[in-house]
Amino acid sequence: MDRDHLPRFTAAAVQASPVYLDPAATVDKAVALIAEAAAGGAELVVFPEVFVPGYPYWNWTMNPVQGSPWFERLQRASVDIPGPHVDRLRAAARRHGVVLVIGVNERAPHSLGVLYNTLLTIGPDGELLGVHRKLVPTWAEKLTWTGGDGSSLVVHDTPVGPLGALACGENTNTLARFALLAQGELVHASCYIALPVAPADYDMADAIAVRTAAHSFEGKVFSVVACSTISPEIVDALAGDDEELRKRFTRPRSALSGIFGPDGRPVTEPLVDEEGIVYGEIDLARCIQPKQMHDIVGHYNRFDVFRLEVDNRPRTPVTFTAPTAPTASGAAPIAPATPDPSEEDV
Repeated sequence: MDRDHLPRFTAAAVQASPVYLDPAATVDKAVALIAEAAAGGAELVVFPEVFVPGYPYWNWTMNPVQGSPWFERLQRASVDIPGPHVDRLRAAARRHGVVLVIGVNERAPHSLGVLYNTLLTIGPDGELLGVHRKLVPTWAEKLTWTGGDGSSLVVHDTPVGPLGALACGENTNTLARFALLAQGELVHASCYIALPVAPADYDMADAIAVRTAAHSFEGKVFSVVACSTISPEIVDALAGDDEELRKRFTRPRSALSGIFGPDGRPVTEPLVDEEGIVYGEIDLARCIQPKQMHDIVGHYNRFDVFRLEVDNRPRTPVTFTAPTAPTASGAAPIAPATPDPSEEDV
């Protein structure tokens, strides 16, 4: 990043539902929304958590035995990295010249029982910059996802500035957020899911706004927060004829998306519950003066008193002391990006 010419750009937060448990159709929808956001002037486009192909709501509404067949459906519908669904997203980012952050369910190459809640960061040239696996699945999510490791707590140098990303409840993890800020993060992508099936006294829209404002204010950064919505298709699939459960799935104030500035305030009116795209103007020069007051990764800290150590070594299921033959899957535990896909993939 050229500090003499800090980026100014339009960001887009996409609030939408996936085509539930259909990865190809969901990627089709994502590609169309990327095109729409780019036509609206966006240079950064952020999608919800596990947008492809959706969130395992059954963990909140069924016991583990009832939910087990749904886990198999999700595993079969999840994404390989590298793979054709990721290639199409990369091609769309390159075609429209946008930086893209999008959540996917990622299949592990070494085990049919391992799924990751993964955020992809893709550059405007289609390069796969980052594959961040959610560190700790939240509450009921532990029935579905395996936790990631510290290797993907990375801030990426992009044309829109130093960009970091966290999934949903990770934005409550002070140390994870600080690890990104300490790497120079100035733009933060927060990716969420609508959660109407949380406890009755939990206002998801408020929770998202509080967490987003807190990170923006504490770090003096811009945050782009994108949340999924609950489609009638999802309600029909998971609630069926259970009227009480249908009411839970349609509870209001379950989703909020928007763009927040370094003062902790929204730069434009956030979107609550409905599908749509929120656009906001980001001027990274606005981060300078607030940091003079509170720069928690600089002068407003005591590194002789406090020290954060992050173990960023990749964690693999097994370590061999001598070279071995390729695995059955033919892929490493954390797969590299594939060569840039052709435009025909879009």
